[in-house]
Amino acid sequence: MTSSESPRCNARVAGHAPSFANTGWRGAGAIDITLTILELAGFAALLLWGVHMVQTGVQRTFGPKLRHFLAGALRNRLSAFGAGAAVTVALQSSTATALMLTAFATGGLVDLAPGLAVMLGANVGSSLVVQALSFDVAMLAPILVLAGVVLFRRGRDAAHDFGRVLIGLGLVLTALHQFLALLGPLVAQPGVSEALRGLGAYMPALVVAAALLTWAAHSSVVTVLLAMSLAAKGMVDVDTGIALVLGANLGSAINPLLEGGIAADPASRRLPLGNLLSRVAGVAVAAAAFGLAAPYAARLGPDPGRAVANFHTLFNLILAAAFLPWVGRLAELLRRLLPAAAADAKPGAPIYLDPLARETPAVALALATREALRMADTVEGMLKGLREALASDARGPISTTRQLDDVLDGLNSAIKAYVLSIPQDREAVADRERQTEVLSFATNLEHAGDLIARDLLSVAERRQMRGVSFSPEGQAELVRLIDRLVGTVRLASSLFLNRDPATARALVAEKDAFRDIETEAVAAHFERLRMGNANTVETSSLHLDALRDLKRINSHLVEASAYPILRTGGELLPSRLKRVVR
Repeated sequence: MTSSESPRCNARVAGHAPSFANTGWRGAGAIDITLTILELAGFAALLLWGVHMVQTGVQRTFGPKLRHFLAGALRNRLSAFGAGAAVTVALQSSTATALMLTAFATGGLVDLAPGLAVMLGANVGSSLVVQALSFDVAMLAPILVLAGVVLFRRGRDAAHDFGRVLIGLGLVLTALHQFLALLGPLVAQPGVSEALRGLGAYMPALVVAAALLTWAAHSSVVTVLLAMSLAAKGMVDVDTGIALVLGANLGSAINPLLEGGIAADPASRRLPLGNLLSRVAGVAVAAAAFGLAAPYAARLGPDPGRAVANFHTLFNLILAAAFLPWVGRLAELLRRLLPAAAADAKPGAPIYLDPLARETPAVALALATREALRMADTVEGMLKGLREALASDARGPISTTRQLDDVLDGLNSAIKAYVLSIPQDREAVADRERQTEVLSFATNLEHAGDLIARDLLSVAERRQMRGVSFSPEGQAELVRLIDRLVGTVRLASSLFLNRDPATARALVAEKDAFRDIETEAVAAHFERLRMGNANTVETSSLHLDALRDLKRINSHLVEASAYPILRTGGELLPSRLKRVVR
């Protein structure tokens, strides 16, 4: 199709926008079309919900593994690029990957250049999701939903959450199939197809509209699949479909910029801004060159829908190839554009670890001690968030508290690297002992944070998903133990500073007292079960899991500060087993 023959040029010659007058949208036909549009909107909503279920199901099933996989793949640009593509295929959303990565970057766990490489991979991963969903696999939808419902109702923990993934996939395939089936009657209406094709004359407006739709839907996959569906049914030409694809790529970069990072710290928005800038550059170049490339666009696939899908993949591959070698330079530009705010605006980054102080071990270890106390404050904040999460039906406390675990991970890694880099030939015996104490304190606090983020917040999530509540007595027991742990964190922090053997012995005694309270709580729980307390029966496994994990946290807190001091003073027994004289 030449430019003079295209609907775009015809619309420009006519000098006005496409009109729906004289298209048969009158009387009973108008009612039928209105109902069809409402059905299309309903299946579009079902498609959005299916994508959301897949994303949340994958995050709940594999969330920690995905985060560790992503964090561990940032060694170089190519592995980061591949990890971004893989995680996005699993989540079916480059927006979800971007928000996760922005949280990493805000916590100081991700360097900017590898993070930008991950986002380029995420864009490619999103196009691979579109390719997979574009094939006619609707026959699998009932099987996926059936298997998902069985796992969701019968499975526990990971199996339960994976059932959510299968249900979401089934809903996505069903929604796509019905969407395509409903487009037929609209295409058959006189003048409708011509009017929609005429929209291609307004490419900038289409790009902006698709970007806004993608921003509202939090998913470029949905917008691209819609563009493919319209093109496959002949309702729009390939040019219009490509304009929608460009807008989808632009819109998916808006959410991380608006929702990620910390408002008080401009540096936390470097990564999402870099992602947006690369998209804007790619869309601008593609739009400028489209006049020359338009004759070849339709040849990208055997049919218009496939051509749109292939363009989406090709666009993101070219964008990655163009920017991947330059992510380092782009990172430097972003650092100049968005300088870091005060250090305390980045809770995951160390603020006391002065590299020059390592030549004086006593000073360096004092600085590491100050940094480790920030970890104790973070654990205390996580415990308070856990208390709210176990009692509330809101998901906000869970996500907010889980983000603090990234802060702990970042501080722990920084403290370890700093302390172990102190020259050994400059250390006295006392310095080596303090070094061990600092490492033990940081490591055990990080373990305590993992228990809260991985296990105890999972208890809160499962309680919410099942729609149950702890019994008043059970809730009071958990709150009592959490409040006691908050006091233990403060006592451990004080001991970490003053290194007083008497305080260490008091902290060990607190461990025994905590164990007794936990044992009493378990016994009381079983008594409520025998009495047939409904709430206790519904939440029995959750309650017992929470009691067990709270006891394990208390053990880590005691080991963090008391054991190194008592071990140095020779006050620890080699074993708790009672010696039997034979």
